[in-house]
This record gives sequence, structure tokens and C-alpha cells, in this order.
Amino acid sequence: MSAAQIQPLEAPCDGVYRDELVEVRAQAGATPRLDLHTVRTPHFDLTAVGHRAVVVHRVPPERIDDDLSGLLADELFQPGWLRGGELFEHLFTGIVLSSHPDPVVAWEGFYRRTLDRVGDAIDGPSAGAHGTIADYAPVYARVEELLAEGTVLELGCCFGFLALRLAQAGLQVTASDISPGTVDLLAAVAPRLGVPLATRVDDAARVHAPDRSVDNVLAIHLLEHLDAAHGARVLAEALRLARRRVVVAVPLEDEADATWGHVRTISLTDLDAWGRATGLPYRVDDHHGGWLVVDVEDPVGARATGAPRVLRKPPTLPKDPA
Repeated sequence: MSAAQIQPLEAPCDGVYRDELVEVRAQAGATPRLDLHTVRTPHFDLTAVGHRAVVVHRVPPERIDDDLSGLLADELFQPGWLRGGELFEHLFTGIVLSSHPDPVVAWEGFYRRTLDRVGDAIDGPSAGAHGTIADYAPVYARVEELLAEGTVLELGCCFGFLALRLAQAGLQVTASDISPGTVDLLAAVAPRLGVPLATRVDDAARVHAPDRSVDNVLAIHLLEHLDAAHGARVLAEALRLARRRVVVAVPLEDEADATWGHVRTISLTDLDAWGRATGLPYRVDDHHGGWLVVDVEDPVGARATGAPRVLRKPPTLPKDPA
């Protein structure tokens, strides 16, 4: 959890999101003349007032989806104007909340656009997918193929796009995250999307649930955010909770990307060692990153090396009646 707490459901004041680290507002009217102390990029004007980063953005509401991550990374963080995962999260939140006076409506639009574009990217790159979403859509598609029959628990769900997509497809899904604000946001938005989804606040290394209580346990792009000791506890917890299958996915990086909050690199060799240490049937491979699939129980037809399970395509989200 961030030291400076994010309140994702707190309404902005007069269109301005302000917290301990950032001040964010959408640009109104014509772009002003560039001030001497302002950094201007295609979508952002950045200045500093005391200890706050002050950002005026030119991202229209209809373009505020999870590709906003890529815009922030490309224009402000990778060039070095700003640094740190915590600051990244605060700016991201501020831009979403500045898109509508009602925070729940702002986030609902963000979720709808993101899930629609994830579906576009999975159906085919030519359908209009772009940026960050296009990078992780193949990961989500692979998870859907690898699931065993039954219930699903996603550890470290973050925004919960994958959990929502699986629940849309008819599965009984629980999304968990260590951040209460993240979980509250997901719990507020899921009913507005018409998606039945259970949520819970838990450290992925200490989940308050019985042994073998869920069929599939997912740790998708989670372990690179945790140090080795914490990550080992998460793997042990996933194996404790799963009745049938554990699915782990990680990016394969030469250097941990701090922009996304990564604290270590994980290789296919690491994944193989982890799988071997379980003493259970497992598989490691490379598909838009590294994968470890462990069969905790090995019923006929559900082996990791067998035919994948294919979900029905998630339906289009119902339109907002407002």
C-alpha cells in the first residue's frame, strides 16, 4: 500500500484531484503558452509546486482506459521527468477522477473502455487495440486457455480486469488484493458492469481461506512486484489453496522495470526450479512472458500438459442505462 494513501472513490474538488503527492486537472479551453518552468509533452503539462507534481492533461474522457499507463510511462516516467511507482499510481488515479465529477461514473467508464479493448485485442490486433492493453491481452487469453474446471481465485488482482473477464465468461471468481482502496473500487464498479464478482482484501502470502478451497489459483504478473522471500510465501500459499491448478505468469525482463513497480527479474530457469520443488506435475514455457502451471491434483483430462480448457467468449458488457 502506498505511504500516501490513494482514495480512488473520493470526488475531485472543482474538477481538481489533489492529494499529498499530486495535483491533477483536465485542461479547459485552448492550450496555454508554455511557461518557463513547465515540461510539456503531447498529453501533459508538468510543473512542481512544493513537494507536489502538478499535471494538466489533455486526455479526453473517451480515451481514458488502461492505455493511460502507457501514456504516462512514455511521456513522463521513461524520459525521467518523474520517477517512482507510487507517484505513477497517484497521477493515474488523478487523471481518471478528473474525467467526471462522480468518481464511480469516472471509474465505470474507465473499466468499460478497458474491457472492451481487451476483448478487441484478443479477437484480433487489427480491431483497434493499442499500447498497454495490447501487451497484456494475450496474457489474459492464455490464462483463459489454461484454467482447469471450477472456481478461480486471483491473487494480487490490481484493477481486476482479468477477474472481471473470467466472471463475465460464467466462472465463479474471487479477486483479492492487499490494497483496500483497490478492492473497494472493484467492488463498487463490478455491479455497475453487471458482473457477479467476489472481492477480498488479503496479502497474497496470507489468504484467510481454508486449504484446497478453490480450484484454480492465479498469480498473474504479481511475483515481479515482490521480493524473493515474499514471492516464495505467495507460491506456497497458492499451492495450499488450490484444489486443482496454480497458474503463474511473469514478464521476462533483462532489468526490473521500476516504472511498473517491478523489484526483481524472474527467468524461465527460476520458474522451472519452483515447479520442480513442488514435486507435482508442472509445465514451464514462454508466451508473452514466462509461465508456470502446476497441477496440485491431476484428474483425468486436467493435466497441465493436456488439452487446454476453453471458456465461452465473455459477453459484451451491458450499456450503462444512464
